[in-house]
Amino acid sequence: MKQPVEKNKEYIVNIVDNGFEGEGIAKIEGFTIFIPNAIKGEKIRILIVKVLTSHAFGKILEILEKSEHRVEEDCTTYKRCGGCNLRHIDYEETLNMKQKVVQNLVNKNLKNKIEVKPTWGMGNPYHYRNKLQYPIGVDKAGEPVIGVFANRTHDIIPVEDCLIQDKKSNQVAKYVLDVIKKYKLSVYNEKTQEGLMRHVVIKRGFRTGQMMVILVINGDFLPYAKDIAQDLQGSCHDITSVVVNINKKNTNVILESKNINIAGKGYIEDILGDYYFKISPLSFYQVNPVQAEALYNITIENLEISNKDVVFDLYCGIGTISLFAAKYAKKVYGIEIVEQAIENAKENAKINDVQNTEFICGDAEILLSDLIENKKIIPDVVIVDPPRKGLDNTTINNILKIHPKRVGYISCNPATFVRDLNKLEEKYEIKMIQPVDMFPFTSSIENVGILELR
Repeated sequence: MKQPVEKNKEYIVNIVDNGFEGEGIAKIEGFTIFIPNAIKGEKIRILIVKVLTSHAFGKILEILEKSEHRVEEDCTTYKRCGGCNLRHIDYEETLNMKQKVVQNLVNKNLKNKIEVKPTWGMGNPYHYRNKLQYPIGVDKAGEPVIGVFANRTHDIIPVEDCLIQDKKSNQVAKYVLDVIKKYKLSVYNEKTQEGLMRHVVIKRGFRTGQMMVILVINGDFLPYAKDIAQDLQGSCHDITSVVVNINKKNTNVILESKNINIAGKGYIEDILGDYYFKISPLSFYQVNPVQAEALYNITIENLEISNKDVVFDLYCGIGTISLFAAKYAKKVYGIEIVEQAIENAKENAKINDVQNTEFICGDAEILLSDLIENKKIIPDVVIVDPPRKGLDNTTINNILKIHPKRVGYISCNPATFVRDLNKLEEKYEIKMIQPVDMFPFTSSIENVGILELR
């Protein structure tokens, strides 16, 4: 069957919807075309850049009729870097779009066509990231450069000011570039796998102001390490730790397991809710603390945990939501596969004098079975916050087998979130789905689902 569009030809189309990634969707004779940066309701002249059997991709040549939700772009690099793919849409409309994405998934996949709540937005959706990670490379002149990868490439775009990164972290990244030049440190080349400096990762405690600089190197040691640490701390007094992370693998993973502390304590602290948290180089901590606090409060409040309840917190990280839950629960068991995160979780409980938690390192799938079958510990409430791939079938079957009274499901992937709710809704009523805008101006959507045993 011949497609109704051809590559490198121009067409005038109406944008009938927006897709999962915020891209515009047009139809020509029922054939779907995806167009980045287009908004529902617009009339656009496009160029077809790729044609597949079931759909095609186009790019905007001219906007003939503009959406009322289109705004002037406030970032010169966002189209190239792809980090904020919704910067051309006014913020309130991005919240509506995210709610609609989740609602469409619910309508297609769940028996209970629950009405998804309006997306929980930010009052000030700028400079919200407490973690910066920039690759280090060279420009066309062979000079060191730090920035972000251009979309779908490994070309580095130097970043002067990023509207989602913390301003101070962005400034510190420039200081790192200065010391690379000052000490004439070589820069990693992905093709030859030679050169020393690979990435800079900066973590900042928004409430404490403490900063950690992690220098990722392709080697066993960093020359002039103490001098570099002194220079960085002299440039910014908020830098309380400088760490070298050794990563000699040919991989897209930024941080490997070996860290060398060259200044400070090797960790920072931050405050979330009523609690202090210790954050190490490898430990997971939500990158938007304002929205993380909202996310956890929404989860805990709607789970209605009582002082008689035993709670399992699967994929607990450094114990953030475990501590939020412990305030109301009889006992909380936190499970996490990253050893350093579990060590942090235990220390966080100690720092905050929370005595009704127990943190266990291991695979949630295996440990959940062990707690239930061998130790005969049956939870009243289960909280899960899995990676993007969602829950494995063993964990879902364990939940269905022990049927806790309530389940709180925190998810960063609406598709796997709704897929898993579909498997649980035979025994559970879905009481609430609340999208939370954890990453403003991006197409990412965080969700909280509250389930109650039928």
